[in-house]
Amino acid sequence: MKGSQILLESLRRAGVEVIFGYPGGQVLPIFDSLYDFDIKFILTRHEQGAAHAADGYARATGKVGVCLATSGPGATNLVTGIANAFMDSIPMVAITGQVGTHLIGNDAFQEADVTGITRPITKHNFLVKDVRDLSRTIAEAFYIASSGRPGPVLIDIPVDIQRAEADFAWPEDIRIRSYKPTYFGHPGQIKKAAKLVSQAKKPLIYAGGGVITSGASLALKELAERIQAPVTSTFMGLGCFPATHKLYLGMLGMHGTAYANHATMEADLIIAVGARFDDRVTGRLDHFAPYAKIIHVDIDPSSISKNVHVDIPIVGDAKNIISELCKEIKKVPDTILWLKTIDAWKKKHPLTYKSGGKMLKPQFILEELWKLTKGDAIICTEVGQSQMWACQWYKHLTPRTWISSGGLGTMGFGFPAAMGAKMGVPGKEVFNIAGDGSIQMNIQELATCVANKINVKVLIFNNGFLGMVRQWQELFYKKRYSYTPITSPDFVKLAQSYGAVGMRVTKKEDVRKALQKTIKTDNTVFAEFIIEPEENVWPMVPTGQAINNMIDGLA
Repeated sequence: MKGSQILLESLRRAGVEVIFGYPGGQVLPIFDSLYDFDIKFILTRHEQGAAHAADGYARATGKVGVCLATSGPGATNLVTGIANAFMDSIPMVAITGQVGTHLIGNDAFQEADVTGITRPITKHNFLVKDVRDLSRTIAEAFYIASSGRPGPVLIDIPVDIQRAEADFAWPEDIRIRSYKPTYFGHPGQIKKAAKLVSQAKKPLIYAGGGVITSGASLALKELAERIQAPVTSTFMGLGCFPATHKLYLGMLGMHGTAYANHATMEADLIIAVGARFDDRVTGRLDHFAPYAKIIHVDIDPSSISKNVHVDIPIVGDAKNIISELCKEIKKVPDTILWLKTIDAWKKKHPLTYKSGGKMLKPQFILEELWKLTKGDAIICTEVGQSQMWACQWYKHLTPRTWISSGGLGTMGFGFPAAMGAKMGVPGKEVFNIAGDGSIQMNIQELATCVANKINVKVLIFNNGFLGMVRQWQELFYKKRYSYTPITSPDFVKLAQSYGAVGMRVTKKEDVRKALQKTIKTDNTVFAEFIIEPEENVWPMVPTGQAINNMIDGLA
């Protein structure tokens, strides 16, 4: 087989159903072979859109997302999407073309050292120099991307390797001597953790994206109900525990619920599962959870005690460890008084907003969307205020239905990610909650959606600002709105010009009808809602403050 055929046959053997990408000079042999191959290819309108679509596909399905681009600018346009997947531990394989091996290092046309560029933002990357290594490289890339703590892997393939020929051989078993993730927790550590749980009076479960990655949601629910411990989740962990459950506190951290933050600061035991104690969660580190012993369960040993000192580290897969911990707990703690305290906080500091005003409230729109979908939808978001409102006001019930850029905070992520999610789970309604600024970052993917009948529903909260930056300018820069007012196109006409459906909503009484029409429409929809220009996200923990020091005013 030619190298290009070996690549595609290897992708088929790896279970790839769809590739997102864009052609170019140094991947022409691959595209020529793709012409006769049965793998679905989605031609995006920008390589960044391809990377985000592969990411969204991976988050929605749990499978490895795949994107493909040519050398030089094609490869560098993938970089933001690769970095985004790396920060959020998403399994992805990015394939790039490269100039011929004899030209590497000569500053040839459209040459870029993409393996060097992406080394800090990939779990691993490969430059293939021998066509006989290609199939094994593909197999190793998928194994690395999907095992242990997942992440993106890049494979750079020079054009002459794509044209070269070799016998095809697919390795059925991949073992890498220097890479052996730990999946089962140390029994002694689990015993110590069980003892600590039994002694606790104010336990709290702090759940992150690792719970979703490992498929540990049911095990987590069993643990929480067994020990009657409240559960708070990170941004990435939304959906790992049902938002309607009486033990759930919502998200914690900078824009978390007041009661989740108070519980974290008062807990005497924190069971952290698949979370990394990032700065948006901890706030001021030397004030974080001052009374708590910490059990930290994570498959990545480098994440444990990286930011916060841990009393009992347990390295391994969250599902395995939680299941073993449940079995090991012989005596459950008495949490009746602790849960009463939390209920009092919920009554005193509810998540709320001021209704009324001349323009629409985004919180109300999300409440209406929840009532119509009952949580049975995939919610993707852009980045900023619209993202945080979607965290707070849409009740996330199940894993892999919340898709948003966490660690990198990438504007322009939501729309192409929603496109990838819809490709992965076509039977689900997929919504992208967007701001008028962020949606314009990758708005060209409207063409991709319409051309491929990928019926994503986009709700644009238009406030005429780069809203989150404006909120910071209001609170901390004396309302000096430096370059945050933004002019937008006519989103209705823009959608229509691409062959999608556009609508604009300005009145509260029209919101429900517009959402119902959006859901029923058999096309991509841009539904624009004109919201209060200076509506803020509350509560908010200012940078450098402890997480129980919240600004909780209402806009």
